[in-house]
Amino acid sequence: MLSTNELLQREWTGFRRPGRLIAMAAAALAVVVLGLLYASGNHASCDGPCPAEPIGPDGSLVNDQFSFLHRDLGADGSITVRMTSMTGTITYPPPHHDQIVPGLVPWAKAGIIIKDGVRPGSSYAALMLTGSHGVRMQYDYRHDIAGSGESTGSGGPVSAGAPRWLRLTRSGDTVTGYESADGTRWAKVGTVRLTGLPATVQVGLFATSPGDLTLRAAGLGGATEQVRWTQAGGTFDHVALRGAATAGGWTDDGVGERNRTDWEKYHKASGAVEKDGTITVTGTGDIGPAGTEDGARPVERTLGGLALALLVVLVVAVRFGTTGRRDAERDAEHAAEHGVESAAEYASGTASGASVVTRRRLAAKALVLAAVTFVTGLLATGIVIPVGATILKGNGIPVHAVSALTGVRVVVATAAALALAAVLALALGSLLRRAWLAILVAVLTIAVPYVVTSVPLLGDDLARWLLRVTPAAGFAAQQTLTEFPQVVAHYAPSTGYFPLPWWAGTAVLCAYAVTLLGLALSRLPHGEEPTRRR
Repeated sequence: MLSTNELLQREWTGFRRPGRLIAMAAAALAVVVLGLLYASGNHASCDGPCPAEPIGPDGSLVNDQFSFLHRDLGADGSITVRMTSMTGTITYPPPHHDQIVPGLVPWAKAGIIIKDGVRPGSSYAALMLTGSHGVRMQYDYRHDIAGSGESTGSGGPVSAGAPRWLRLTRSGDTVTGYESADGTRWAKVGTVRLTGLPATVQVGLFATSPGDLTLRAAGLGGATEQVRWTQAGGTFDHVALRGAATAGGWTDDGVGERNRTDWEKYHKASGAVEKDGTITVTGTGDIGPAGTEDGARPVERTLGGLALALLVVLVVAVRFGTTGRRDAERDAEHAAEHGVESAAEYASGTASGASVVTRRRLAAKALVLAAVTFVTGLLATGIVIPVGATILKGNGIPVHAVSALTGVRVVVATAAALALAAVLALALGSLLRRAWLAILVAVLTIAVPYVVTSVPLLGDDLARWLLRVTPAAGFAAQQTLTEFPQVVAHYAPSTGYFPLPWWAGTAVLCAYAVTLLGLALSRLPHGEEPTRRR
């Protein structure tokens, strides 16, 4: 009986056939070359140098564009306002710019804000009314706290007869938001800490409104996105400021670009207007995390060659898994020709000298295959992700920043997903006994769901279902995008959003691989590794 090390060495020697090693090298090369071609072929479309994308306090890309009527605020102070109206408009995309309709998108925002200056991306805390999500307190782009929720409806959540009072107080780094229906009885919405807030900050009134998405049919039920330009305005009175750092007046500014796009030609100018004791602030844009709709690319977009590599890996795995059985069949034919022992005994492995796949041998095959595939995936993704992201940035394309830990997780988990898919295909080869049939099943259950859900071909619900119940769920390992309820986006597999978190998707693929490998092992004999007659 061969030792474990001898058995592993034997299977490694068998795997090192030139055809298999060349195929695995080709798989790695496909990932790297296609990924770098994608990165090299994408360039920013700005006339001249593109403006820098805002970076939030945590280093991530953010949206920070709004109209801001502001003044200085000291280390301790507050702002209180009464909001009596919130209105907006929606412009349909080309070629129908003239179709401007009144209305507010769900995450249109108007209210009060404390911010570390007017630089896009700086720390802030804001208390606001929204188009249809009531009063919210949001801070540092990613965080959202719901208020009472009493104000809903897209046609205007407040009116002169039913106003909403808002208050923000600052005490050092701590900002607290309050809301009230009458200006007398106040309810706390939330308290947040903005670390490193300077002694003097900007405080004031703001308004903004993100683009709204229209989904157009594509493929067999899929959808592509088209953005509708929007604008929102809030009307305020009873503005009370305590703790002003200077004696100066209010300044009307735009954080980010304002009144510069073609869309804004069809709307009234964004900004602040004071009339008869009321102030109306009108703006467009958003304050929150940046998404794929904003042109930023996640690092996993450089893995476009992964589908081709997966196909190669599945074929290699199945053929490696059926090698021993083909050898046994050839031995049986040889025995029948020479009358040494019965073909049935050779095929079953009971005859001395038969080349039979035992449980130990299949397990050794699985270990060797998993190790080779993992290293292949590790090298390919470890090269293409950082190099591709660097090329994209050099071409002026913003790339969603990820931490070093997340970057390592994407590389390692994606390589592990490839290895698990290979083991699953190996088990299919052993169970189905025919290479062509096993390859067909592996491709249909792993590669096809992965490919068809990565493009807007299928309906979103069907695509999500496939990525929950098929082994392709494991490729959620590559995802770095995060869904934010307060951000309007097309959260679908075709735009890079898997329905399962990376660890859950990996668990689904692992369960398939372990289950099928276990079934394959259970159908094999315990017998020892035979030796050939001399």
